[in-house]
Amino acid sequence: SPNRGAHVSHDAEPASLPCSLAKMKKDESFLGRLGGTLARKKKSKEVSDLHEEGKNAINAPMLPTGVDIHPEDTLLEENTERIMLDPTSRENLKFKDLLKVLIDWINSELEEDRIIVKDLEEDCYDGQVLQKLFEKLSGRKLNVAEVTQSEIGQKQKLQTVLEAVNELLRPHGWTIEWSVDSIHSKNLVAILYLLVALAMHFQAPIRLPEHVSVQVVVVKKREGILQTAVVTKQLTSTTENSSFFKTERDAFDTLLDHAPDKLNVVKTSLITFVNKHLNKLNLEVTELESQFADGVYLILLMGLLEDYFVPLYNFYLTPESFEQKVHNVSFAFELMQDGGLKKPKARPEDVVNLNLKSTLRVLYNLFTNYKNSE
Repeated sequence: SPNRGAHVSHDAEPASLPCSLAKMKKDESFLGRLGGTLARKKKSKEVSDLHEEGKNAINAPMLPTGVDIHPEDTLLEENTERIMLDPTSRENLKFKDLLKVLIDWINSELEEDRIIVKDLEEDCYDGQVLQKLFEKLSGRKLNVAEVTQSEIGQKQKLQTVLEAVNELLRPHGWTIEWSVDSIHSKNLVAILYLLVALAMHFQAPIRLPEHVSVQVVVVKKREGILQTAVVTKQLTSTTENSSFFKTERDAFDTLLDHAPDKLNVVKTSLITFVNKHLNKLNLEVTELESQFADGVYLILLMGLLEDYFVPLYNFYLTPESFEQKVHNVSFAFELMQDGGLKKPKARPEDVVNLNLKSTLRVLYNLFTNYKNSE
């Protein structure tokens, strides 16, 4: 299995040679007394084992220190390579957080299909989950077989899915860091690159941990010699203004980049609009970025605009944690959609993180729809 590089193997250690030689001599003397074919077969096998052990011993010093390589991972064809995740990277807390966020997101998206993902390597390699996820996100049905057990069938499905993904992402500047072979061989790094790209492109309502990097061991065979290197792979950058975050530019991008002098005019208009309604509850806003970040004013504002009372048990009136604030903003977004508005382009996490552009987008959307409301 290609993903067994994390398993411990001491077969490749040079120190194991003397023990093997001693064992072989002991067995030879014992079997020599028995005589016959059995002894010759045993000796032949041990010579073969010793030869393989010797090859691993020669290659072992070239492997990066502290990385355990399974013998199967060194048995490569000429001019081929194998990429393995460094075991220490698996224990990184931000890496574990990234796995959890992506798994929860997939399960949320595919809940109606009754698909439950527990392990990204084991559940994504055959293309079934990736197919369903892409179809749900893109609203596009792919022409593939529903269930494929054979390796050929799985790779054909992956080929169709990845072609559709690449066709969608490449024009937006994404670097394709995955392939049919890497996904099917359960290369976790390739799977994560793909899922992060999809989450970012479709603006998934999740908060990806920032600056997640991992170490991978790249093993190549050139002219019969194993060549290895440890490479750092960056899976996520910052949420905003990163090569990972591709979104369509809108009026607020232009406003902040090219006409910052007009920003205060927009802010003043929005503050006047929200205070016209919040004043009914003796509330007043002076700072757009901070005062909407916990979601409370957004929820109350929606109740005022749609003329209903929001029960206090539906949200946190005095949220303390990041999660409680995200809950509030997400709930406000649900109320907006219930009122007939489109799903906000901003993510709840960005509003909570005091991202001015995201907050402006949400409030401007309310302004354009309710500016004539009394």
